[in-house]
Amino acid sequence: MVITRSGTRTKSEELNDEEFQDNISNGKHQINGNARMATDEKSVASGMHRVTFISLLLDLLGFTVILPLFPALLDYYSKNDSSGLYAYLLGWVTYYQDLLGVPHQFNSVLFGGLLGSLFSFLQFLSSPITGALSDVYGRKPIVIATLIGIAASYGMWAVASNFLMFVMARVIGGISKGNVSLSYSIMADIFDQKSRSKGMALIGIAFSIGFIIGPVIGAMFSRQGSSGWFASSALFALTLALLNIAYFTIFFKETLPKSKRRVSLSGGLLQAWEFTNPISLFSFRPLKSLEKKERSQLMTLGFCYFTYLFLYSGLEFTLTFVTHHKHNYSSMDQGKMFLYLGIIMSLMQGGYVRRTKDGQEKPMSIKGIIMMIPGFLLVGLSSTWIGLYSGLTLYAMGSSMMVPCLTALASLHGTDSEKGTLLGIWRSLGALARVVGPVVASIGFWCVGSEWCYALGGIMMVVPLFILTNY
Repeated sequence: MVITRSGTRTKSEELNDEEFQDNISNGKHQINGNARMATDEKSVASGMHRVTFISLLLDLLGFTVILPLFPALLDYYSKNDSSGLYAYLLGWVTYYQDLLGVPHQFNSVLFGGLLGSLFSFLQFLSSPITGALSDVYGRKPIVIATLIGIAASYGMWAVASNFLMFVMARVIGGISKGNVSLSYSIMADIFDQKSRSKGMALIGIAFSIGFIIGPVIGAMFSRQGSSGWFASSALFALTLALLNIAYFTIFFKETLPKSKRRVSLSGGLLQAWEFTNPISLFSFRPLKSLEKKERSQLMTLGFCYFTYLFLYSGLEFTLTFVTHHKHNYSSMDQGKMFLYLGIIMSLMQGGYVRRTKDGQEKPMSIKGIIMMIPGFLLVGLSSTWIGLYSGLTLYAMGSSMMVPCLTALASLHGTDSEKGTLLGIWRSLGALARVVGPVVASIGFWCVGSEWCYALGGIMMVVPLFILTNY
């Protein structure tokens, strides 16, 4: 028995107090342990945004090398294909060509559109699957696997002496391109919802730099002449890919701890199916918390986004063919054009679009579409460099406004817990538009020529403008 100021206490009361103190002590240790664990996770994640940025930049520099080379590459394989694939496809094309009276010089445009859509289609299918795998096994091993696939595609391109090998290289590259969507997942791991826009901005900067520098490098390689210029470009891309594998393997630390991973792969694959099912995408079915009115508004905005990107991606992909056939642009001229477009877009996004105030996203998007309508008309109809670059300027300024502002409008919908799912659907809608757009625009170019193709495409931009105005 213990004597206290308040009286006497029994032995059991004394033991209860000791147990209570032990519980407090254990609780403190547990809290401190959890705090240390959270601090450790933050210390691991710190700096990984920079590693991801550099890795994505290396990837995009290699990826964009081919952009100004596409017309010349397809012209090369039309004359140098030992596999017989080009001749086989050309036989089918020639039948419809004679039937429709299509000029023969536009064959490469059609083949280019088919290849562009095939690449985007494979990326559209593979990205949700690689995302699901990374949710279970972690980001690092899946990103490394995609980088190895990308390097293999460049290696095959470097030795692609015939058209079949070139097509297979593009197939492997499309399947392996899930690293871009995984970069978004890594940024979501690192940053909370309030600061997540900083991580997404880093990805946008990597794209801007890649699309400014990469095409110029590819154009420089094209000046080596016809005896191996494509192999030099491919070897450059392969070198960057191998450096990227080594860099990412050494410096990247896992951002998705085991405690936060999915236990089962089946749930992730089910979500991957939702992200590749057009009916699910256009109805935003994976979002369970939406009221009927809000779902209807989001579906309208999603259709506007898809329609815009469908038209934009098709005309964007055929741009190099327009300048190649109509303005006799060399690959170096193409590279300079991409450099100009990249600088305009970077200045617009960094100096103007990022200052968009809350509530101004819709007016900004409308301005963007209004600028792009005459932009595409000028690109398609112009016969001088002044008209062409006037159209390109409007095209670059308008497109730099559209995707960021439409994405910001979409992010206003849904609950905080479903923002990741919403943006996943949004990216998949964009990817699906890039699957369909290039092949449709290329067929239009092939059938009626660049003037009518771009005139119709520019006029059809009125459709997303009308949808957005009434949103």
